[in-house]
Amino acid sequence: MKRIILVVFTLALLTSGCKVFKSSKKSQASTPRTETTAETKVFSVPATKSPARENPVSDKMYETADKAATGTPVGPPISVKSEKFTLSSEDQANVGGKTFFIIVGSFGNNDNAVKFKQDLIQQGFKAIILHSETGLNRVCVDSFTDEASARAKVQKVRTDFPKYKDCWLLIKK
Repeated sequence: MKRIILVVFTLALLTSGCKVFKSSKKSQASTPRTETTAETKVFSVPATKSPARENPVSDKMYETADKAATGTPVGPPISVKSEKFTLSSEDQANVGGKTFFIIVGSFGNNDNAVKFKQDLIQQGFKAIILHSETGLNRVCVDSFTDEASARAKVQKVRTDFPKYKDCWLLIKK
């Protein structure tokens, strides 16, 4: 008898705590809660200026037909990236104050970058190696002080040397 009372008591306790067995009439009869919403405040943050492309020749990454009329070759989009890098002392003298670099290869291993540089020199390029802040060794075939000349040279490299069609433009930070 004690067992039966204990079982009935535990079942009553379980069903009273379970939401499934609660009466739906209570939920219908209760008044709905109204939430008060506070007015949302909007703050604006001034945009930061990008130091890499303050005065670009064009904001578009694609060469348009308008540029074909001016003599610049038309082609696929030119990838542009801006980063900090260092040069060896001999390459530093050759580069001077140039800011735009045409990159044809990036290597994690410096020895591979040096081998690729030697291959490019044999092909007639004036290749240099840029040691990027990201840890990569970028192999550059030419450098310029203005963006328009650099973009024109990227297109020329792509048309004259199809195996370097994925070359891109690096802007020094």
